[in-house]
Amino acid sequence: MTESRVLLVDDEEELRHSSAQALELAGFRVDTFASAEHALEFIGFSFSGVVISDIRMPGMDGMTFLQRIREIDAEVPVILVTGHGDVQLAVRAMREGAYDFVEKPFTAQALAGTIRRALEWRGLVLENRRLRAVAGKRDDIEQRLPGRSQAMVDLRYKIRAIGASDADTLIIGETGVGKEVVARALHDLSSRANSPFIAINCAALPETLIESELFGHEAGAFPGALRPRYGKFEHGRGGTILLDEIGSMPFDLQAKFLRVLQERVITRLGSNEIVSLDVRFVATSKVDLESEVAAGRFRADLLYRLNVATLRVPPLAQRRSDIPLLFMQLVRESAARYGRDDVEISPALASEIAERDWPGNVRELRNAAERFVLGLEAEQDDVTSTRPNGARLADKVAAFEKSLIASALAAHGGALKPVYESLGISRKTLYEKMQKFGLDKRLLAADAPHGDGT
Repeated sequence: MTESRVLLVDDEEELRHSSAQALELAGFRVDTFASAEHALEFIGFSFSGVVISDIRMPGMDGMTFLQRIREIDAEVPVILVTGHGDVQLAVRAMREGAYDFVEKPFTAQALAGTIRRALEWRGLVLENRRLRAVAGKRDDIEQRLPGRSQAMVDLRYKIRAIGASDADTLIIGETGVGKEVVARALHDLSSRANSPFIAINCAALPETLIESELFGHEAGAFPGALRPRYGKFEHGRGGTILLDEIGSMPFDLQAKFLRVLQERVITRLGSNEIVSLDVRFVATSKVDLESEVAAGRFRADLLYRLNVATLRVPPLAQRRSDIPLLFMQLVRESAARYGRDDVEISPALASEIAERDWPGNVRELRNAAERFVLGLEAEQDDVTSTRPNGARLADKVAAFEKSLIASALAAHGGALKPVYESLGISRKTLYEKMQKFGLDKRLLAADAPHGDGT
């Protein structure tokens, strides 16, 4: 059969080598590792193989290894090797995303069979991702989350990969970065796209009614409960439930929600009947939940159960090269919304916007774009002319282009590769434009640390 890649991780050298030999005879390409840390370097979104790991190892054990792999790609199949006394631990690992487990002593034939099934499943996952990428007209993620910086390219790639799965996801990011936009993108890319997307703001729910709002209640469950009522969890069956700012969920309710995550069942207030749930949970947080765990305000077991997959949405401060293009897109959207003609943005304004701090991130930038379109910004003088002559427009476009390239060169210390990659142009095109505009990467790199580059 065609060779397929298997990463085999075991700290016992004799068992590692004997297992590798047996699997190679079965037709697999096997790479062996004595530690999980080294094996992690070979795992990414394009990894087309299977990981086999002992569950008990010094350093990073199999359970931690599983979690680290799932942070990289939640759909890499991981097969855990357990001793007789670790079966319960292996079952828990299955619930946390392991593909399967085998118990020692195992036969090479049984392990090979499990590997073949896992490889077939992984092949289907990767093919599904490729088909989604090819069908670009159905994937508008770049329109929703624009940006040419590497941080945004990586984020969109992960969204496309995780969205196709059914994995619960934790989205981390500052206020206004677009966490709900990411959550909706995950929903729309999933098989649940035609089912409900229920957004719940955990910070806005009144503590006295939060259980009723989430779990529902029967008639007479509490004063004022005159008739039965579905909760939001039950209303979202078949779809996706967004728990916005989950760090604000009351501590005593977190234990009940943990049961929902683990068992996918709820019980309405005033009832003993168990209701099954078929939902995908996506949670967002603007605060570091690990710090909240350390402070005793958030349950550690809930955090570990929530972040099957984790997405971090970068703030504008970490992708300044995206700000001018993003602002122009927001201006176009605002102009269309308010029925205005296209508004021209001067190079000076674009440069000033890119250098300004935006603590409110995309939300604040969108508000600025709307004010600009409505004529409420001070920097309007002649930049709102909608019918400039061709030469003047060309001059302004050239000046803006020069400013954008100069800023990128300074930001990357004169290194050309990250500049042309972030701007989405070829190396040759970058050279030609630098020559045209008289840009010297050495001078810009020298200026960059002082903060006074052009």
